[in-house]
Amino acid sequence: QVQLVESGGGLVQAGNSLKLSCAATGRPFSLYAVAWFRQTPGKEHDFVAAIRGTDDIAYYADSVKGRFTISRDSAKMTVYLQMNSLKPEDTATYYCAARELERNQYTYWGQGTQVTVSS
Repeated sequence: QVQLVESGGGLVQAGNSLKLSCAATGRPFSLYAVAWFRQTPGKEHDFVAAIRGTDDIAYYADSVKGRFTISRDSAKMTVYLQMNSLKPEDTATYYCAARELERNQYTYWGQGTQVTVSS
């Protein structure tokens, strides 16, 4: 079992930056792959970025490539999402999620943190 808590959201002007954090407790972080998803009201969760548990290889949605960076600090049991050049369409509730490396689905989810980008 792992527990996830997101933080770092807020309201920013378009073009500015935010850094989200996902702090984990429970089993060692190295046993999980971690991803960021985002959701607007009435919509499904959209994939944003993921980082592989064993080698830190990162994957990004096309909409955020070149602007967002996902990273992991294993010692701090924390995954970060650095968001630069924010756009109004980035406005959403952002969730971090984790999956055990041997599973196919993300089954552990945080409570979400709101990001609002004004134009």
